[in-house]
Amino acid sequence: MDNFEIMKARHSVRSYLDKPVEQEKRELLLAKTGEVNKESGLNIQLFFDEPKCFNVNKPGYGIFKDCKNYFALVGPKGADEAIGYYGEKLVLYAQELGLNTCWAAMSYKKGNVEPVVNKGEKLHIVIALGYGETQGHERKSKTLSQVSDYTESDPEWYKKGLEAALLAPTAINQQRFSFTRNGSKVTAKAGTFVYTKMDLGIVKYHFELGAGAENFSWK
Repeated sequence: MDNFEIMKARHSVRSYLDKPVEQEKRELLLAKTGEVNKESGLNIQLFFDEPKCFNVNKPGYGIFKDCKNYFALVGPKGADEAIGYYGEKLVLYAQELGLNTCWAAMSYKKGNVEPVVNKGEKLHIVIALGYGETQGHERKSKTLSQVSDYTESDPEWYKKGLEAALLAPTAINQQRFSFTRNGSKVTAKAGTFVYTKMDLGIVKYHFELGAGAENFSWK
């Protein structure tokens, strides 16, 4: 699958099968997590066969079913954009392996998550992982003009980057972000809403995959 196929196939999934992740895929995911931590300086940790995280009687938003695996995204305080960027890198890698995921901000019990959190760090969010009962479904999306200054005279790479950004998951599917272009310089800004800084990291990673990092630089 190419990047766009992976992004299009990924949808948030909250209901999972009682099916363990195979050892080979566990090892690949752990290795990828290590690579991401080395690149980013974050402290993301991966848990398997641990059902307590989503054992919540009254979640703040949404209910998970039979999810026993998750990423705990730990990093420095204020590292929201990096958490989004590198967390989504793991999400799309999991999708490529045939697994399903869901960013979970208010649907888990923090007291039931036990990652190593060093001084100056915090648990920002978790990402559910496993085999979904379904592959999820597409959600309503904004248009290119609603999130950018795009015109038909703009280069194809810019359009592809924006289309990829619109495939990115955002908090409550609000898509509160915006892009502007000046030549090969691109600016991405977060809107005002919960988790928008983290969302910005997610959409910037998608934009890079769609546009091609060789075609532009962030301003």
